[in-house]
Amino acid sequence: MRKQFDDYLRELDRRLLNMAASVEHIIAMSAKSIEEQNEALAAQAIAYDSKINEDEKDIERICLKCLLKHQPVVADDLRRVSAALKMISDMERIGDAAADIAQLNKELIKQNARFDLSDISEMARLSAKMVADSIDAYVKNDLQLAQDVVSEDEAVDGLFSGVKKKIIDGIADDRANGEKLADTLMTAKYFEKIGDHAVNIAEWVIFSISGVHKQAKIM
Repeated sequence: MRKQFDDYLRELDRRLLNMAASVEHIIAMSAKSIEEQNEALAAQAIAYDSKINEDEKDIERICLKCLLKHQPVVADDLRRVSAALKMISDMERIGDAAADIAQLNKELIKQNARFDLSDISEMARLSAKMVADSIDAYVKNDLQLAQDVVSEDEAVDGLFSGVKKKIIDGIADDRANGEKLADTLMTAKYFEKIGDHAVNIAEWVIFSISGVHKQAKIM
């Protein structure tokens, strides 16, 4: 009986890694569509979000099998499965955010918008890495790596603050292009939110290992 439960947990780890790879991919597609002003790539990112939604449903089914078919579930296992359910919710929201970024970029391409995108590209790179590291921490039971992900959010927030200041200054200097710049700011905000979701995932990893979530002992 325990062997079957362990098999489910290994399958859960595998599916989580695959979902994380899909999330990294949609972030990369959205970021590249911005860098290259590529409308076709933006459309691909929007369509790809449906795969992440399906990944979430598949992992939910595995988690429910773990909880329903194997009773009683010990506390360590219950934390692990419960954390996974929370984590996939954040990954699904990251997919939604990346698709929204791609949709915004389609509008910016139509407006022929131009802005220094280097900081936004770096936000995309960092947030994708945070997602990958948080799932890696879960699979490896690596508390330090999960804590490192939480700390890395400061860099994403710092980049967003810099982008926001540049855009606000740009709107003040060029009100005619204010709408384009506001859409660009919204794109940066979505990447900042992706970083927040990656932190949420890491915090649930910390909970799965330690039983503590945001300084409160849950189980």
